[in-house]
Amino acid sequence: MASFNGKAVVITGAASGIGEALARAFGAQGAKLLIADVDAERLAAVATSLQQRGYTCLAQVCDVSQAAAVDALAERALHELGGTDVLINNAGVAVVAPVQSLSLRDARWLMDINFWGVVYGCRAFTAQLQSRPGSVIVNLSSVFAMVSLPTQSIYNASKAAVRAFSDALREELRQDEKNIAGQPAYGVRVLCVHPGGIRTRLVEQARLGDIAAIADSPQALHSQFRRLARTSADQAAAAIVQAVLSKRTRLLIGVDAHLGDWLFRLVPARASLWFSSLARWGQARLKRRPARC
Repeated sequence: MASFNGKAVVITGAASGIGEALARAFGAQGAKLLIADVDAERLAAVATSLQQRGYTCLAQVCDVSQAAAVDALAERALHELGGTDVLINNAGVAVVAPVQSLSLRDARWLMDINFWGVVYGCRAFTAQLQSRPGSVIVNLSSVFAMVSLPTQSIYNASKAAVRAFSDALREELRQDEKNIAGQPAYGVRVLCVHPGGIRTRLVEQARLGDIAAIADSPQALHSQFRRLARTSADQAAAAIVQAVLSKRTRLLIGVDAHLGDWLFRLVPARASLWFSSLARWGQARLKRRPARC
């Protein structure tokens, strides 16, 4: 795929953050967009903004934790866009709580979106992706697929699951083969993305349990995240677009992602300990330094 002009791109979690930035980036390159999110109001505003720029953009409210809703999204892409060239499974949420007091309801909510939403998306769209040469699936994982932080256990687990799932799926879809009807089925490339801290609404929208070990209040937690996250959503989107064009299968975004990955490769048994220690050191520095207006 040398260009996105005229290509059909489907993006979940597109009402804000990386998903919204990806919609702008692909739209600017001439892609036909189908954006989806569970937040109907914000999704409509994003779609209107994109359409006012002259981009071809459809929007559909979609809860990716529901397989039927994702199937309906795939059906719309097939019938109104003629099929999908790039699927971006971006929708994600966060839960912050120690394991001992973690709400199992919150844990299942997160896994249904972060992991099962990816599975549903890949299953629903694979057939139409295989009918189009150069097609790509982009699954959003995280640096926390390699290193883990306290109070982030279920989020860490979901992103590690996305990484492992993507690795297996990549091998299943790598080779060209005949489908059941005997028609050509093109190989589909799978790109797994591992961002570090990205300035999005993820933490602000997170479900919080006992956060006393990491912050004095939800407001303090949000402030810490905003000050530690060095990468903007637009920068993350630009990196993903370039990775799709350059046929990458793995992408790290941000200095923190590269550091976490390096620690995991160097000392896997101690990577999470060292990464957590660095995070605590950074948080302590922020507490001593007043926030800039």
